[in-house]
Amino acid sequence: MSRQHSGQLAEQRACQFLQRQGLRLLERNWRCRLGELDLIMRDDDHLVFVEVRYRSHAAWGGAAASVDARKQARLIRAAEQFLQQHPALARLACRFDVVALDGEQPPDWLQGAFTG
Repeated sequence: MSRQHSGQLAEQRACQFLQRQGLRLLERNWRCRLGELDLIMRDDDHLVFVEVRYRSHAAWGGAAASVDARKQARLIRAAEQFLQQHPALARLACRFDVVALDGEQPPDWLQGAFTG
């Protein structure tokens, strides 16, 4: 299976998991020149930017550890761009979550994984 295909499956799995937790999907794979946001969701009065990370095994720290400071900065810049283009949503409190998928283990949902 290609990396792209496994990434798409991981995003689908994460999205379904979060929807079962009550979040509502607004955008998927939103792109701008500054980067890509995997999932943009609504959790009551919060706008949630979700980074989905998949690793077939937990070597080198696993999926969650792969969201380093450089990746966080890119996600924050992309989120700022999204908010500029969607001013009605900019009034909501924002949160950055990570859904880490290591192999076939249950999703690890890190709410408020970092701040922007």
